Amino acid sequence: MTIWTAHTRPGAAPILIKEGFSLGGLVFGPLWLLARGAWIPGTLTLVAWVAFALRPAPLGTLLLLALHWGIGVFGRDLWRWSLGLRGYVAAHVVAAPNQDIALSRLLDRRPDLIAAAVALS
Repeated sequence: MTIWTAHTRPGAAPILIKEGFSLGGLVFGPLWLLARGAWIPGTLTLVAWVAFALRPAPLGTLLLLALHWGIGVFGRDLWRWSLGLRGYVAAHVVAAPNQDIALSRLLDRRPDLIAAAVALS
């Protein structure tokens, strides 16, 4: 069973974010953050990525590996933080095997979110 956090904002569809390690964050690093709209952490980690890539081989490689590992571990938290800056509030925690069932359970508990979820689907 996977744990999902549901983030809501008036007039917008809820966003579900899975808890735990992000393989996409590990592999794609700052690009993964930017693709999710986490502009501030994505830009800062991209700048760090470029700075680390310009370092000499052994140190630069270790710094890049550490950066990617950090994004894998903390990337979803950075995404949640970015949603908070855009006015989203962590509204619920849902346990479900996949995102569709998590959304279904959320809408079952909060029928007031159905209009926003259907309008933007």
